[in-house]
Amino acid sequence: MEQVYRFSTGNERAVEKVIQDENIHYIHMVFGAGEGLPVHTTNAVVYMTVVRGTLRLRLGGGEAREYPNGTVVRIPKGMLMDASNAGGTTMELIVVKAPAPAAQA
Repeated sequence: MEQVYRFSTGNERAVEKVIQDENIHYIHMVFGAGEGLPVHTTNAVVYMTVVRGTLRLRLGGGEAREYPNGTVVRIPKGMLMDASNAGGTTMELIVVKAPAPAAQA
């Protein structure tokens, strides 16, 4: 039978690991103006869907680029990534890692 998952729908900062299994990691994120993720290296292929706002993304130490709502960005595994909210309003993302990263020992 089906499984049902829920995530927040407000404007409060959130990083919600909605689904984390052997197939996929599905993460819901909400950031206010100027907020974002710590700089890190991706541990899987990452698909970032910009639901609201504007994503500022700097990959591999290169130039920052901005992506508006309605954009899906694919990021390779092993890429240095700096992701943040580029706008003055709330930014909402759905992040999918597929296949799911291998479990850490």
